[in-house]
Amino acid sequence: MYIEQLYTNCLAEAAYYIESNGEAAIIDPLRETEPYIALANKRNAKIKYVFETHFHADFVSGHIDLAKKVGAVIVYGPTAETGFDSLIAHDNEVFTIGNIKLKVLHTPGHTMESSCYLLMDENGKENAVFTGDTLFVGDVGRPDLAIKSNLTIEDLAGFMYESLNTKIKTLPDDVTVYPAHGAGSACGKNIGKETFSTIGIQKKTNYALQPMTKQEFVVALTDGLSAPPPYFMMDAMLNKKGYESIDDVLNNNTKALSVEEFETASKSDILILDTRTPDEFETGTIPNAINIGLNGQYAPWVGALLDAKKTLLLITNEGKETESVLRLARVGYENVKGYLKGGMNAWKAAGKKVDIINSINADEFAKLYQADNIVDVRNPGEWNNGVIENAKLIALGDLEKELSMLDINEHYFIHCAGGYRSMMAASILKKNGFKNITNVRGGMAKIKEAGVALVQPIIT
Repeated sequence: MYIEQLYTNCLAEAAYYIESNGEAAIIDPLRETEPYIALANKRNAKIKYVFETHFHADFVSGHIDLAKKVGAVIVYGPTAETGFDSLIAHDNEVFTIGNIKLKVLHTPGHTMESSCYLLMDENGKENAVFTGDTLFVGDVGRPDLAIKSNLTIEDLAGFMYESLNTKIKTLPDDVTVYPAHGAGSACGKNIGKETFSTIGIQKKTNYALQPMTKQEFVVALTDGLSAPPPYFMMDAMLNKKGYESIDDVLNNNTKALSVEEFETASKSDILILDTRTPDEFETGTIPNAINIGLNGQYAPWVGALLDAKKTLLLITNEGKETESVLRLARVGYENVKGYLKGGMNAWKAAGKKVDIINSINADEFAKLYQADNIVDVRNPGEWNNGVIENAKLIALGDLEKELSMLDINEHYFIHCAGGYRSMMAASILKKNGFKNITNVRGGMAKIKEAGVALVQPIIT
């Protein structure tokens, strides 16, 4: 028996490769198929099944393309309805992979079709459980993503309570827990940093597995739940109904545009996305470009900040064009007109207009800032660890909706936790006509080192 977790930091997502006696199964694959096919070929195995724990909302799964390429069967849990060929399993149905078995545990709550897969080894021992978005390390899946509109958050939370108590907590303590997500995913409220655990450890440390009534559980699960990112419903429907082949998406979206072609296209109703690092972006970009760097959680932030219906133009470092397009496709953004051939070097060589973001180090910021001209774009949970007094607290995901809180004629220093999100915020403000903005490199981490005093936030 062989198990490999294939973890993708950008999406905080875990897919799984399971193999026994020349047969393999993939659980919750990403959009690209090559890593799974290559791994199976390397190990001289044939992929027999593609198991999906639910209709994912935070990424577009590779289940359809992968199954077609290797001749595998797509398996979903009970109640799932798909727009493509799939096997809808029964609760407790068992699938054989070589000398091991996977048993379906229907665990509605995150969504109604959500299911876990219990692995039984060659000796029939319950070895591991692949929990999808039902159980994370330290958390459970959010109960507000069901596609059916007649279910309330409280309804789903109630289903989750029953699933955890009847299907998960009853498993042996030494069973390994392999979830679909780790820290940073928006599919839970506060997922732990570890990417696997055991049932026993989670029963001791996970708030959602502690003894409580259903009513107490519903309150605990729904309290403080922020709105899901806007692209989640789009991705869930793509996973449910079907989508264009990733090979076709890459072919259609990875087109080189000359400086002249790019400039002409940029004058239409289009979004310009610069995927370089914040440090590279600040040295010069095309006017109105939004910076979301490949060096961070690129795809989730694209989904949170950019309208999926808009056509995109890409500015990338040379050699990063395909990666930029692929990672967009992972979250269902497939409308890319092309990328700037030669990148910013070509744009500058042609003598075209360039926008520069003013950035300073935290030590300089500590000498210059005033109490009322700071914009802190971290998340509310991060503010609890201290903010600069009188700073304007606007989470990055809410920035465009909250522009009225800011005076377009004022000067603002912008910071986040480490410098990645503040450059996104600076680019959004610049695109919306704010001309006097300064990005603080290194964010709150460096601001603390510079000795700037912090206070507890007052959040209304």
